[in-house]
Amino acid sequence: FLHLCFCDPFIHFYLSDVTDDMTIAKEEIFGPVMCIFKFRTEEEVIKQANNTLYGLAAIIVSRNVARAMSVANQIQAGTVWINTYGTFDSNIPFGGYKESGHGRDKGKESLDCWLETKTVVIPME
Repeated sequence: FLHLCFCDPFIHFYLSDVTDDMTIAKEEIFGPVMCIFKFRTEEEVIKQANNTLYGLAAIIVSRNVARAMSVANQIQAGTVWINTYGTFDSNIPFGGYKESGHGRDKGKESLDCWLETKTVVIPME
């Protein structure tokens, strides 16, 4: 089911009853779109979340923050928002896992692509 929610200045779409075999569940969708999956166990939802070639971001909605943190640590995504979304700051690294990119924008991690590390080893006698 397609639902619309107007949040100035964007219209956000969320899709309920999404299943693993749907294209929207497998591919990286850019835009204000949220897919809502049904699940029975934590293990099942973690497997569902990681069953993709991509891993830019994920959203967890939960009343139990400790449980949400545990799940967030097991999800293969560069950013996991808990009970919020779209929070960005220049100090917070942003980037994806898997096919969702390499490296990070923002934060001190964004400088890594501009650095070359060299190791020089010499035996001490």
